[in-house]
Amino acid sequence: MNPFVDVWNDVATSFEATPPLVAAARLILAVVLGGLIGLEREANSRSAGLRTHILISMGACLFALLAFEIIEFSADIEGEHSADPLRLISSVTSGVAFLAAGSILVSGGKVMGLTTGAGMWMAGAIGLACGIGKIGLAVMACVLVLITLSVIGAAKKKLPGAAMAEDESR
Repeated sequence: MNPFVDVWNDVATSFEATPPLVAAARLILAVVLGGLIGLEREANSRSAGLRTHILISMGACLFALLAFEIIEFSADIEGEHSADPLRLISSVTSGVAFLAAGSILVSGGKVMGLTTGAGMWMAGAIGLACGIGKIGLAVMACVLVLITLSVIGAAKKKLPGAAMAEDESR
């Protein structure tokens, strides 16, 4: 038999809860949406940019997909669902919060990086939404994040004293 077919069959049958093409589409969407947020952060020369936001979003999506697989696996073994998918949300949130906290700096009485940390946190939530198949919710959240970062960011720069504050925060 063809070794490629054997490998594909092994991969395809390892997906119990989510078909492989659906899982791939969700992961790709998590990359795109996380990447959009990362591009905005990168364009504004922030510490966590494109790659960081992509990895956070894709990682959260993968954890959500894995949760579905674990639930199916536990049902196969015990005959009922014993896994708790809400623990996934808590664990991913804690992990992303740890990364986001690393982007926050305090220097000379000024706090920097909070918006970047919040963007990372949102990338994780958007990735989770992609992973559980809530694509519309993920897209809406991403659009709102981008509007918040760009529109409010541009408005903030027009406020008196914003240029000086902006120079000090870099």
